[in-house]
Amino acid sequence: MAKIDYYELLEVTRTCSDGELKSSYRKLAMKWHPDRNPGDGEAESRFKQISEAYDVLKDPQKRAAYDRFGHAAFENGGGAGAGFGNDFASTFSDIFDDLFGMGGGRRGGRGTGRERGADLRYNMEITLEEAYGGKDATIHLPTSITCEACTGTGAKPGTQPTTCRTCGGAGRVRQAQGFFTLERTCPSCQGRGQVIEDPCPACAGAGRVTKERTLEVAIPAGVEDGTRIRLGGEGEAGARGGPAGDLYIFLSIAPHDFFQRDGADLFCRAPISMVTAALGGSFEVPTIDGDKSKVKIPEGTQSGKRFRLAGKGMPVLRTRTRGDMYVQVVVETPQNLTRRQRELLAEFEEESSNENHPEAHGFFAKVKDFFAGDAE
Repeated sequence: MAKIDYYELLEVTRTCSDGELKSSYRKLAMKWHPDRNPGDGEAESRFKQISEAYDVLKDPQKRAAYDRFGHAAFENGGGAGAGFGNDFASTFSDIFDDLFGMGGGRRGGRGTGRERGADLRYNMEITLEEAYGGKDATIHLPTSITCEACTGTGAKPGTQPTTCRTCGGAGRVRQAQGFFTLERTCPSCQGRGQVIEDPCPACAGAGRVTKERTLEVAIPAGVEDGTRIRLGGEGEAGARGGPAGDLYIFLSIAPHDFFQRDGADLFCRAPISMVTAALGGSFEVPTIDGDKSKVKIPEGTQSGKRFRLAGKGMPVLRTRTRGDMYVQVVVETPQNLTRRQRELLAEFEEESSNENHPEAHGFFAKVKDFFAGDAE
């Protein structure tokens, strides 16, 4: 029976790239894999055909021979055939790992038993003043550290881990299933390639113990809410002498009673009296560095006016520049007036003109024109 064209089987063109070829094969292998089609002889046959086709076309030399001579290039022992030799078994094991995530990046190597420790997270809250000036903080962190008794090997002092007899130290075992070979994590050593016959009594063979550590952390000036600081190698100790993970410190800045922050700029609100707003004046405000600055209020200042104090904001991280500080004034309406105060305000109202309240005059003039238009 004539064989189906390999390109047709893999649903690609003869000019397809290696990436397109592999992508199409992976999709078809997932579709026709016997494990996904139990008891389906047609699916198993199709899976064998596309695997054979991919084994030829993925190899540049075999593909060139196939393009020139077709299936005849591999007949009579000429290369890949329906027999699927050792080369195919190895090839399919590779692609099977890709498809089903069984390779773990360890294929072909020997297990070492060493595992990297986990990364740790530590949440720290600081004040706005501490974010302004930076600080050296001391933290206490319960974590896993390398066992001193066995120096992280997990074996009883005076002994050493031995090579796993099941996998020969590879950490993987192969199992033939029909026409292909599966490679799995060794069940005896869990992929480490070594076994501990006489565990360390101090760590029960883990190579690490839990202990509270004290660390010094330098918080740089200018950090913002949500800043993450990484301390390499200060995370959880690795298993059986493996490298330690990292420690990530996540900073949050506590709300401030006086300032609000936006990047490197600071904002605050300051109430002023109606008289100060009308006649002008000045007042002092605290700054984040612990000093104070004077704010000058010009005559006729309106509520909501913002005044900028250059360079009085937060430092920009790892630079010598600083943001600005903005003071927004709010004109406070007087309350609980005495009789005399009421009389003075009434006299002022009688003496005032449109020039004293230009914005109000303009607004009510527009209102008057609006109603006049409706009346017409």
